[in-house]
Amino acid sequence: MNMRRSLTFILLLLAYGSTSLAQTEVKELSLWKFSRADNASASRADFDDSYWETVKIPHDWAIYGPFDKEIDKQVVRIEQNNEKVATEKTGRTGALPFIGVGWYRTTLDLPVFSNDKQALITFDGAMSNAEVFVNGVKVGNRPYGYSYFYFDISSYLQAGKKNVVAVRLENQPFSSRWYPGAGLYRKVRVIVKNRENFKHWGHFITTPSVSDNIARVNIRSQVQGENLTVKATIRDAKGNTVAEKVSSERFGNEIEQNITVKNPNLWSPETPYLYTAELKLYQGNALKDSEVVRFGIRQISYSAAKGFELNGKVTKFKGVCLHHDLGPIGTAVNRAALKRQLTILKDMGCNAIRSSHNMPSIEQLELCDEMGFLFLAESFDEWKKPKVKNGYNLYFDEWAEKDVENLVRATKNHPCIVMWSAGNEVPDQWGSDGVKRLKWLQDIFHREDPTRPVTVGMDQVKAVMESGFGAILDIPGLNYRVHLYDEAYQRFPQGILLGSETASTVSSRGIYKFPVVSKPDKTYPDLQCSSYDLEFCDWSNIPEDDFIQQDDKPWVIGEFVWTGFDYLGEPTPYDNYWPSRSSYFGICDLAGLPKDRFYLYRSRWNTKDTTLHILPHWNWEGREGQTTPVFVYTSYNSAELFVNGKSQGIQKKSTQSKLNRYRLMWMDVKYEPGTLKVVAYDDKGKPAAEKTVVTAGKPHHIKLEADRQTITANGEDLCYVTATIVDKQGNPCPNASNRLYFKVKGTGKYRAACNGDATSLEVFHKPTMKAFSGKLVVLVQSSTQAGNMELTVSGDELKEGKLTISTIKE
Repeated sequence: MNMRRSLTFILLLLAYGSTSLAQTEVKELSLWKFSRADNASASRADFDDSYWETVKIPHDWAIYGPFDKEIDKQVVRIEQNNEKVATEKTGRTGALPFIGVGWYRTTLDLPVFSNDKQALITFDGAMSNAEVFVNGVKVGNRPYGYSYFYFDISSYLQAGKKNVVAVRLENQPFSSRWYPGAGLYRKVRVIVKNRENFKHWGHFITTPSVSDNIARVNIRSQVQGENLTVKATIRDAKGNTVAEKVSSERFGNEIEQNITVKNPNLWSPETPYLYTAELKLYQGNALKDSEVVRFGIRQISYSAAKGFELNGKVTKFKGVCLHHDLGPIGTAVNRAALKRQLTILKDMGCNAIRSSHNMPSIEQLELCDEMGFLFLAESFDEWKKPKVKNGYNLYFDEWAEKDVENLVRATKNHPCIVMWSAGNEVPDQWGSDGVKRLKWLQDIFHREDPTRPVTVGMDQVKAVMESGFGAILDIPGLNYRVHLYDEAYQRFPQGILLGSETASTVSSRGIYKFPVVSKPDKTYPDLQCSSYDLEFCDWSNIPEDDFIQQDDKPWVIGEFVWTGFDYLGEPTPYDNYWPSRSSYFGICDLAGLPKDRFYLYRSRWNTKDTTLHILPHWNWEGREGQTTPVFVYTSYNSAELFVNGKSQGIQKKSTQSKLNRYRLMWMDVKYEPGTLKVVAYDDKGKPAAEKTVVTAGKPHHIKLEADRQTITANGEDLCYVTATIVDKQGNPCPNASNRLYFKVKGTGKYRAACNGDATSLEVFHKPTMKAFSGKLVVLVQSSTQAGNMELTVSGDELKEGKLTISTIKE
């Protein structure tokens, strides 16, 4: 099909995660021995690893620190940041010890293995340069740390003996632009099944037609073996059978089925309805393989006439970019941590996620399926031309096709994914060689999945206009460069543009600077950024510049803001200022606490709930009588501000200026201690909501609030507890920086803490940390026992806080 024209794709999508039935055994390899010592003998089956550390996978060896200025110190000129000369970058990759070699070893506890069985070992990601050994024999390698991969280890297993798997990983210096993590940071599994089976990642389900009354489901299953039959049973969310089909018609190694589902429930961010399909493989009357999978029915379309449509409804991407680290627990994937992120973003009104700049975790995709997020799945940050010395450029020629194949095959059945990204700000945007590489990569995506379009995050917009790079893309993605949107729209033939990366506004939660200015690359002696949300990078802009593009130009199909959460590494604009070691871009900080900017986006994106937020805080001892501007982010169009009961006037949103269009501002307010109150008015001029901020007294006690009161007793679930230092009346103390201490007893343990301060060098796993802007977040983790755990947070000269969290069996 011609992907440049109106792109209409109708899909029924299968979730990757499957539940094994009787014929297939899936074993998660969670407990491993681990060492940072590089010993070539560690691959041998008889190697003595008894003195090694025992760790649980997923595992990130570097997150425990310490932070060190010398780790991966880079003297580099960052072209993406328009830098003209090379400078020393000390926190670019998070200043955590990810560089070097790590070994993992485990023993396979398998039944007697026979020749009629096949065994696969699967990795959702291994950081990086993985070499995998079974019983001392190397079975394969995978350099790209974000790639999913697997090996058939059937011929390496020894019946009746201990079978040992060893994995060597090595992270090179100058190999990343952000904190990549280290180790087996995603799940590892062994799958044992009959030789006659469904091929790994072998299903692809689409719907050639969808209406309110009927959906035609096309199931294509790749199989291994002869004389095979596939039976498919489709069930709704309640488990009721809605359709069945049996087929043995085969084309090569594929059996195809067409099934009708009547009155389908369509998947969308508002209604993320998921079906299940039970697929059974028979040889004669013998059941050989079975899989139970989830899927969603939905229709997507891209066209110059309407932009992006989901189920026939024009939909704008209200998206954010997310790096893969999870703040204080690093890159080790954790479902509870991911779900907390998505829950926060859902409340903001976000409807889309871009995995930046790498392949997403399976858990993240499963949650986006369940919770209703559109997904832009990205593959690479680098092609053939390097951004960093030891980056993906070393592997592109040999591995790019294999890595794209695995990305698509492993994830193509998730209903959340609506677009692929072949790259981000690659230097290959310049010149004819880059155009050829783009065409080659895009063709691989199309071959593997002809149902979704491909984009690239392009920052060299003038170059891609001239070279044809932007013209051959299915969906032109522009990173920033809002001043070139109109020209790009005229030059590119697709008739639509995507803000593939937008804003890059910088702020530090709870920090406000005076005088209030809007300026790129503004820096301060304390290495913080102002939360008036007017500071940005010289290559980016404030949120309003993108809001205007989305609201006024129907051919701009949406945006992905850089970023939803702060992440480890890339501390722009303090790249060469130690001790900054994490980003300032996030709408939420590294602890997941919303910054003021959260409410600016919420006031525009969350159309179901009202928003009324006031900034700054009102504790400014020493600024009495000085100008202290007050901003209000609200879904209402007008509001009145009061200082200690005295009106400061009514402000109304106006299209006359970009700032007044989306935020209300009182620029001449003089600070005096007391009460700051805002009253919002509805469109009839009647009071609709109000919010107050008061001058807090001295810090008195600690208030604890959990994101959940009950968690699962599986040894992995997390509860996030926000600890706020408050005065005697319970008012937050926004300047408090007391040192806090954490204790947990009962059916759980202390896991980590984070205060959101990009300059803090305190390691996350120790049970103490200073508060930042009056707050921090404590993570507690369940054990495998049901019951209760009690968290106590104390601090010098503060009344301690206590909180009980229940743990229950699933």
